[in-house]
Amino acid sequence: MTGTDCGCGCGGTSNRPAVFTRPRFFPGQLLTEEDLTLLVDYVTGKQRLHNRSVLGPGVVCGLEVDCDPCGGGTVEVRPGHALDCAGNDIVVSCKEKVDVGALVRELRVSSLGVDCDRCEEDGDRRYGLFVHYDEQPVDPVAPYATEQPCPTPGCVPSRVREGLRFAVRCASHDDHRYNPGTRLLAGIGDLDRFHQIQRLARRLGHYLDPAFATLASPARPVLFEGADEVRFTTSLAELAKPGDGQPAPPQARALTEHVRALAASLARYDTHDDAAQRELRARYPALDRVGEARQVLGAVCARLASADQEQVWPDPVYRGLAAAVLAETVARVVPEPPDAQAPLEVRLLANGTPLDNVLAVVLRADLAEIREWLLGRLERAPGAADCRLRAQVRAADLPQPLPVPEPDSTRRLTAAELAHLAEAARDLTIALHRFVADTACSTLNPPCVDCGDSCGDGVLLAHLELDGCDVLRVCSATREQVLPGGSAYGEWLPKLYRLRELAERLCCQPVPVYQPPAPPPQGPVPRPYLAGLLAPWPRTGDLEQLLSLLLTPAPGETPPRVLHEQVYTVPSDVTDSLRELNVLRDQVSDLTATVGVLRAALEAATEQVGQVRAELPDRLGSRLADLESAPAEAPPTPPARRPRAQKPRPRSGESS
Repeated sequence: MTGTDCGCGCGGTSNRPAVFTRPRFFPGQLLTEEDLTLLVDYVTGKQRLHNRSVLGPGVVCGLEVDCDPCGGGTVEVRPGHALDCAGNDIVVSCKEKVDVGALVRELRVSSLGVDCDRCEEDGDRRYGLFVHYDEQPVDPVAPYATEQPCPTPGCVPSRVREGLRFAVRCASHDDHRYNPGTRLLAGIGDLDRFHQIQRLARRLGHYLDPAFATLASPARPVLFEGADEVRFTTSLAELAKPGDGQPAPPQARALTEHVRALAASLARYDTHDDAAQRELRARYPALDRVGEARQVLGAVCARLASADQEQVWPDPVYRGLAAAVLAETVARVVPEPPDAQAPLEVRLLANGTPLDNVLAVVLRADLAEIREWLLGRLERAPGAADCRLRAQVRAADLPQPLPVPEPDSTRRLTAAELAHLAEAARDLTIALHRFVADTACSTLNPPCVDCGDSCGDGVLLAHLELDGCDVLRVCSATREQVLPGGSAYGEWLPKLYRLRELAERLCCQPVPVYQPPAPPPQGPVPRPYLAGLLAPWPRTGDLEQLLSLLLTPAPGETPPRVLHEQVYTVPSDVTDSLRELNVLRDQVSDLTATVGVLRAALEAATEQVGQVRAELPDRLGSRLADLESAPAEAPPTPPARRPRAQKPRPRSGESS
């Protein structure tokens, strides 16, 4: 039937043929035992394949396990039908009495006296009762003599009897039902770590549009509209309320959000020149309180700075954003007049996305962390749908990570630094979305049931609880049951259609392309205010719905299993060396800039010396002519020098 077979059929025949071959008959053909055996193997192999792939392992019907009316260590198994993971039919045609005590003794003998101590709970021993497919050759007959060179063997079995046997093992049992969440976790790894990477990417994503809009129009004002006046008035009223001492964490979070909103309105106002500001005050009367708003912001920021930031913002992702809000508000909009030397920072603050020198360095570290996670998952994730993703992630141009500095409002953000940061964030956030979408979509195709190279697992019928030699309790509720569509699909069939609908819109689509905002050719730049930056970010969109359906078990559904992976940590001496290397790299950059300034100054001085040298003969000629025309004068007599008084030399024996 086959050239190369995989596994066995627990009876000497293969249950996983590499190639199915069926016999073909024709007139005058000499039939041999090989032809007839091939026909039987073909039909049997196809039936097992159908049972294994279409239906899956489990109990088809019946096979209830009951306590023996007489008690003791015996149970009764009612008639029924089951399929094992190799596709073999297990048929119990009449009620069977199973001696559990004898099976436990056989287990102890086969395990060299080691009982299931690891399965014991509260002194009671727990086992699983399994039924196994078992076939035996029977009805031996003597073959006729043939012309084969080998001697005729003795009696040969002429039939194969399909039967069964019972066994007990520890109650643990592999569940063959397919859970797509398990495969998703195999792709994305630890769920907490994945959510952390998601938060870092969401934070970077909030800065994409403001950064590209700022780079596209770094010197134009940001449009101030009626919504900005409403936000200005509302936040100023909330912040002007009296309050003393450190605010409680919920109050501090609300105040920080109002600080961000009021600072964004003031930053939009500050991007206009004096004439435009007069027009804004005439159009929006609330802007007459700009001076008061700056004073209120300064007082509230000082009050918030004294609070314990770790208690107010337990998540470091939000803590860094809140620190940037306070730092940029104090540095950019509280002073009067505002800082006009930081147009990029002011315009980012006007969008509601402040970026101080500390957060800029933290975002660099976030980019490196996301790329490291992506490369690690791409190496270990089962299957790859996007063939170019790994190379594109490796080729992403990231800014060099730096040690986290102290807050410094004099540190200016250059356009080149902002562009480098925004382009790297764009590339990695798109790559992360592509990887997660491909991984989630791949879970919609269940794999074939894999029971290894043997079918010795059997089919679980019930869990038994024993006390000594007596059976205390029988539980059959957790065993596998063959469902329409097979065990692979049957469990999550109710949500399969919704998953297919989401996959139709999400999977197999062209690679997403980020489109930066395009400001109008002239006039103020309209920019929406980013609301809810410091609030918990909602999980919306098709991809988030797909992940929620895969990872949230429905009532009665088996929860996805987390695969424990080996975690590789970088030694501390290596991380310290990397930090020192980054510091040295920063110092080398500063020295290079200083050398460039000195070289420019030297070139300017050399040019001035050349000009002086070219003009020097003309000046000397005019000076000599003046000296020749002037009357001769006697040189002045130098003043007489006064003689210096000489000190008497000390005599011998005297000190000088």
